[in-house]
Amino acid sequence: MTRRGRGADDEGSILPLLLGYIVLAIAVIFVCTCATDLYIAQKRLDSLADAAALAGADGFTLVVEGEGVRAELTDEGVREQAVAIVDAMASEAALVSASAPDGVSAQVTVAADWHPPLFSAFVPAGVPLEATATSRTALR
Repeated sequence: MTRRGRGADDEGSILPLLLGYIVLAIAVIFVCTCATDLYIAQKRLDSLADAAALAGADGFTLVVEGEGVRAELTDEGVREQAVAIVDAMASEAALVSASAPDGVSAQVTVAADWHPPLFSAFVPAGVPLEATATSRTALR
């Protein structure tokens, strides 16, 4: 009589399953790291666009009409202020457009390319990012 112990019918190893889970975990970590870096890069670009639009809205000229005074923005004034902010930042961002569409608002668009911090077959090599911000000037 042969005595069969518990699990005598089970043959093989859990090593291939364990290796599969480790590879899957590493892939998830790489994708999460890259996604987080992409999110942070977009937020930085949004902040740069906000700062450039705010500076552009401060580049107004005062126009006297009768007894009233109003602030007026020009495309050149907005662009000058926006270029100064974008150039002052140590980033790869470039100014795409800066304008004053209605004479009281500064609209600025900046763009940059994002590249993943880790090499991964699951993440694209580069993604173009763009951010647009608008700031309004007011004279009270």
